[in-house]
Amino acid sequence: MQIEITRPGPGQESAWDYPRPPLVQTTDRHLEVVFAGMTIAETTRGLRVLETSHPPVYYFPIEDVRDEILRPTARASYCEFKGEARYYSVVCGERRIDDAAWGYESPKPGYRELAGYVAFYPALMDECRVDGEIVRPQPGAFYGGWITSDVVGPFKGEPGANGW
Repeated sequence: MQIEITRPGPGQESAWDYPRPPLVQTTDRHLEVVFAGMTIAETTRGLRVLETSHPPVYYFPIEDVRDEILRPTARASYCEFKGEARYYSVVCGERRIDDAAWGYESPKPGYRELAGYVAFYPALMDECRVDGEIVRPQPGAFYGGWITSDVVGPFKGEPGANGW
């Protein structure tokens, strides 16, 4: 199957120009997560993970996430590059969503900077924003990428993307 890749316009990036294995970059973009009508995470000291065919995944320093909202769960997954991810429920008032955030407590070499950071699935939050722009979640239940107007695909997780 041939994939038709969207050409990036001025000021845009293509997810197909991102590397594999993934790259971790610092970002000073204003990142926000809103859940239950409350800003639960906000930073200009984030990290973004870039991987071929995926929109960026944004990670927040744990100290920029409201302490009382993250509850560890029993779920874990394994990334061949980053290592074991541990998951968190997001709890705010009466609302709770299990396994809505994740982080790497002891990432593999090459990804150590992810320790002490947490990422959120935008599809499970009320809103996630990059520099004030509301993001679209990466399609597919497993993926946590944040799609903004400055990144083009197609993206892993879209219909017909299972073979890539």
